[in-house]
Amino acid sequence: MNQTSILVDRITESATLAMARRSRELIAQGVDVISLSLGEPDFPTPDYINIAAKEAIDQNFTKYTPVNGYDDLRKVISDKFKRDNNLHYTPNQIVVSVGAKQSIANVVLSLVNEGDEVIIPAPYWVSYFEVVKMINAVPVVISADVDRNYKISADEFEKAITPKTKMIIFSSPCNPSGSVFSHDELEGFAKVLQKNPHIFAISDEIYEQINFVGKHTSLASFEYIYNQVITVNGVSKAYSMTGWRIGYLGAPEWIAKACTKLQGQFTSGACSIAQKAAKAAIAEDPKKVAYMKDAFLSRRNLVIELMGKISGIKLNVPDGAFYVLPDISYFFGKAYGKFTIHTASDLCDYLLDEVHVALVSGEPFGAEKCIRFSYAASEENLKKAIERMAIAFAKLK
Repeated sequence: MNQTSILVDRITESATLAMARRSRELIAQGVDVISLSLGEPDFPTPDYINIAAKEAIDQNFTKYTPVNGYDDLRKVISDKFKRDNNLHYTPNQIVVSVGAKQSIANVVLSLVNEGDEVIIPAPYWVSYFEVVKMINAVPVVISADVDRNYKISADEFEKAITPKTKMIIFSSPCNPSGSVFSHDELEGFAKVLQKNPHIFAISDEIYEQINFVGKHTSLASFEYIYNQVITVNGVSKAYSMTGWRIGYLGAPEWIAKACTKLQGQFTSGACSIAQKAAKAAIAEDPKKVAYMKDAFLSRRNLVIELMGKISGIKLNVPDGAFYVLPDISYFFGKAYGKFTIHTASDLCDYLLDEVHVALVSGEPFGAEKCIRFSYAASEENLKKAIERMAIAFAKLK
């Protein structure tokens, strides 16, 4: 009898990866699919980063790496935290992992026990919810809709706290909504955490450099909660290095040691060549890759303009990342051909089948009335995709 473990059965397949897989299958069959399901910049990795990787190969950096990352990379990350975030993490407080997703999992597995509660503002990145479920802890979801720019308040956070609350996990800029918590909004969260010193916060800042509204604020920069915050970041989004698989965290040293201990039994150290590439990326002034952010802003404006013309869709204007999260609940109950739209997942299936545009349902992101649209694609493809979507939406009656 083929029976997987209880742990595996608790979690679900990543929705973004599942839709990407379906898209690839159709493309392999010759279907002209425009895939906007993955959060992956379409730019090539910058040349100066690739050169550093080639030099690392030539210098034979091909052996096992320290579990928590090369010393020189952790020093560069420490300098980056000071330079960009006014955060003082020594190299011993930094752990390099196989992507920011592993960094988040390491922290949750290191701090949260079965039965503990973890507050997750919705919309949220799908893996937050799943890693909490995996260890049989309790996700406590607080939702905010499009009319509130998908942002919860500090008061809502405080009211959700119980004696079992161990952690809050959030991202800013946010995947999937693109919302950015302001300095004052984060200060509100910080004051709640100060009153609850037993609660930790994972601040996922992977989209830090893709911020259209001013300087990024790190939660850990509020010094009175510094020891309660784990700051997670990586190179995938800002440097278009998704396949290099390098993420990192800064944390109190005892947490960093726990994450290193855990990682040592799972993956050990991240890829040697990728670490040397990441060092080159992070050491440079972020302005060197600002052209990507500028392009994403232009694309965001294009998508908001064109999708705003489709009757029935409700949009906010995201302040960062490269996603829009339209509320499409107007179309629930409508039908065309073999499709009746009861859920956001139904709508994604309809769009893929009818006009070959791949998006992701908002349901696994805690946004059941929405679909996630990644505009990390060429303007040509974005225009084509929205033209197709407009045709499909018009057919639903």
